Amino acid sequence: MDNMIKYIGVDDTDIDLFEALYDVPNGVSYNSYLIADDKVAIMDAVDIRKCNEWMENLSEALNGRTPDYLVVQHMEPDHAGSVATVIERYGDIKIVCSARAAQMLPQFFDGIDFVGRTIVVAEGDTLSLGSHTLKFFMAPMVHWPEVMVSYETKSKILFSADAFGKFGALSHEEEWACEARRYYFNICGKYGVPVQALLKKAASLDIAAIYPLHGPMLTENLDYYIGLYDCWSKYEVETDGVFIAYASIYGGTAAVAKKLAEMLRAMGVPKVSIADLCRDDKAEAVEDAFRMGTLVLAAASYDGDVFPPMHDFLHHLQMKGYRSRRVALIENGSWAPSAARAMRAMLEPLKEIEILEPTVTIRSRMKQSDIPALERLAEQIAK
Repeated sequence: MDNMIKYIGVDDTDIDLFEALYDVPNGVSYNSYLIADDKVAIMDAVDIRKCNEWMENLSEALNGRTPDYLVVQHMEPDHAGSVATVIERYGDIKIVCSARAAQMLPQFFDGIDFVGRTIVVAEGDTLSLGSHTLKFFMAPMVHWPEVMVSYETKSKILFSADAFGKFGALSHEEEWACEARRYYFNICGKYGVPVQALLKKAASLDIAAIYPLHGPMLTENLDYYIGLYDCWSKYEVETDGVFIAYASIYGGTAAVAKKLAEMLRAMGVPKVSIADLCRDDKAEAVEDAFRMGTLVLAAASYDGDVFPPMHDFLHHLQMKGYRSRRVALIENGSWAPSAARAMRAMLEPLKEIEILEPTVTIRSRMKQSDIPALERLAEQIAK
């Protein structure tokens, strides 16, 4: 790392749910950086949960200096939550942000007069710190409308806001892609087009490192990370395989889903993953649905509709813009099967979804007479 650029972020290993929604068993990092040149710039703040620890890191890195700028790339409270504390400590500091972020600041911090305190930057604007210069690029809807990223021209670092982020504290070492994928599809999944726009801007830059707001600083093999982001944001298939998601009440539907998985593996399908939507992490299920080329939905009927865990899963896929996949349906019903109809209705608004035939209907428990239909479906999937 450039000796004028220091990491001052913090790990949060006490948090149970990120955005009050996503399980983070290995915590999360709130990344922040300090550029100490002739002028001193703080690159983003952190969640108020870890403000005290972050302020200690900031004070130590400043080594007696006073910061001139706080660059706010993203207004979400897990990053901008400590802005008021910075202003209280350093009264003359200027907030550098996009026009939309400047509008949002009073929404989050009532009682602070931001008039004359903000420096609003637009696409391509620069901020000289001395030997280091920040160049700003707007990244609306990655994944909020006010987002921007910053490119430091000397060290060739892209401060990428939430792009290229991942779940998991920095103190927990793990493979990047799994938790980055779960983070991407659940946080940014709907916004593939805006992510593509940002990647096109990044392609024009000579980038030596990517510093996101969550997860590790990326300093090597950048083509790998950028390649995955390109794949994900184009809604392309990353892994040739099948993901089976089932929602079973008394185990009958689960048995069918597991039997189908056995058939597909026997047919040589390269990867078959299966998830119990009643018990497994829903965010991982969303991740796997986007990762694989084929999705199998197996659900019990319920109140003339579909069992709620499946409804919830499909609602998540709708919200995240699920598209361009093959989908197979299995329903179970003891007297009036309704799950397939309900699942089809929820899939209809999605783009480029191919429904495979046959739809398999099970009556209460799988029987030998159900196997031929299941085999025909497995053959269609294996194609």
